[in-house]
Amino acid sequence: LAVNYYFANEQFDDDGNRSDLAADGEFRDLNLNNYIEYGITDSITLINSLYYKSIKKEDDNVNQKTRGIGDIDLGAKLKITEGSWGILSAQTLLKIPGPYDKDDDLPLGNGQFDLELRLLYGRSLYPYIPGYCNFEVGYRWRFEDPSDELRYLIELGMDFTKKFYGRIKLDGIYSMDNGKQFDNSGNPTATNNFDLGKLDMAMGYKISKGWGLELGYTPEIYGKNTAAGATYSFALTYQMP
Repeated sequence: LAVNYYFANEQFDDDGNRSDLAADGEFRDLNLNNYIEYGITDSITLINSLYYKSIKKEDDNVNQKTRGIGDIDLGAKLKITEGSWGILSAQTLLKIPGPYDKDDDLPLGNGQFDLELRLLYGRSLYPYIPGYCNFEVGYRWRFEDPSDELRYLIELGMDFTKKFYGRIKLDGIYSMDNGKQFDNSGNPTATNNFDLGKLDMAMGYKISKGWGLELGYTPEIYGKNTAAGATYSFALTYQMP
């Protein structure tokens, strides 16, 4: 369960360069979200995530606010095979638009369905270091105006002590540029054809068996046609025995 604060006063243009948002604009997204994985068998895991958002956009001309439930993710992960070389899995994910109005001046999302298929490879790095690495690649079909997306992720995590751990991820989106150029929604994070790369960094502390706390910082380090900001996160985690 995480509290996340996103702030942006810059944007990536069509060439990937940073510039200020128009009219000295600023965009904020304060949200609460859950992320759940539950293994119903040794090979099948169910996934759910949803957000409650409060977003705000200010510039020299407007002051807009919207709050409510955002998009909802439902998914499943299947372990294909495993061995001393690691674990190979496949994942499917359906993004369902939340109960918001996509025609709001400042909408919470694009108001349409996405379907994603992803291939995942993970490997323990023990006994070399007390850690792991993950590699993921997937394709997201977006059913209405927005462009389809190629998604990729590279992750490295490790335990520093018995109580403290950390991880770092390069989390990327590459637009297939097959959607309409822009929806002019007013939400600078909900454009239709955009590339984005985020560096997701987190430190965690294991409070007791199963429970933990995490602090995260995720700057957006490259992209095109979208906001250029950063997210600050605080999370409470629980792993069932």
